[in-house]
Amino acid sequence: MNRLPTMLAVVGVTWMSLIGAGNAAPTNASVQDAALVKEIEDYRKRRVENLLQPDGWTAITGMHWLEPGRYSVGSAADSNIRLSIGPARIGVIEEKDGRALFTAEPGVALVVDGAAPTGPVELKRYGKGTPATTVAYDGGKGSVSLIVSGGRRAIRVRHADAPTRKNFAGLDYYPIDAGWRIKGKFEPHPPGRVVPVLDVLGGLNDQANPGVVVFERDGRTFRLEVIGDSGRGLSLMFADRTNGKGSYPSGRFLSTGLPDANGEVLIDFNRTYTPPCAFSEFGTCLLPPPENRLDLAVTAGEKTYKKTGSHL
Repeated sequence: MNRLPTMLAVVGVTWMSLIGAGNAAPTNASVQDAALVKEIEDYRKRRVENLLQPDGWTAITGMHWLEPGRYSVGSAADSNIRLSIGPARIGVIEEKDGRALFTAEPGVALVVDGAAPTGPVELKRYGKGTPATTVAYDGGKGSVSLIVSGGRRAIRVRHADAPTRKNFAGLDYYPIDAGWRIKGKFEPHPPGRVVPVLDVLGGLNDQANPGVVVFERDGRTFRLEVIGDSGRGLSLMFADRTNGKGSYPSGRFLSTGLPDANGEVLIDFNRTYTPPCAFSEFGTCLLPPPENRLDLAVTAGEKTYKKTGSHL
């Protein structure tokens, strides 16, 4: 008996079935996965754009601690605060009685908070809803501003031509994985709770601690303390078993939306990002508190920046 026609018929039916399956409407799961991929890819694009802003984290070129006294500022070799890029002298900063007064060098084109300075200007740190006073030079490409870290005051310098910005190497990631989108529960702490958080320079910084997020993974329960203002969402800093073995050694950061009326919040570890210290040796990043060290390998989000200038 010749079985060839029968075999061809079976093959034909199978092939047509495969073609039909390929042309079938996508399942709800595949639609959701495609939406997640687009969402995370759009997020990653915005993340890189922010890092590469002329005043972004990759543009930092220096940080100089302040003690009471006068500091000349410029690229000249005898400057007390020496700029790696910029005019030989842009002015003088006097630190006195907890205030930093900047006086511009005559004849140098500067802009302070959008206007040419006409006399001494007090440099004010960033505050809630209030930007720091910025002294801009080199046509706005360079700037100096005041920061406070670990209770100490310092001048932070940025420049659009910073090597760390011009030679940015791009980011590397773990695969996007819907399994790392986890529903958690926000449990508030008593109002006004503050905890000291260590930074990379060994300083302690008092930070708001509005609550804790509880979630489950692999049948186990984990807790992450929320650090910082939670007006727009929850800020999480955590360490996990990938640190130094794929992800940044000191830990990573993650922001979420606000909890819903039932306290539920979506924790999307695909949005986990690397702290600024990975891109500049002049960062003052906070470190995850001991409570946020997870006995878990979070294989999601950003991996270690491969051309880091970090001191960690």
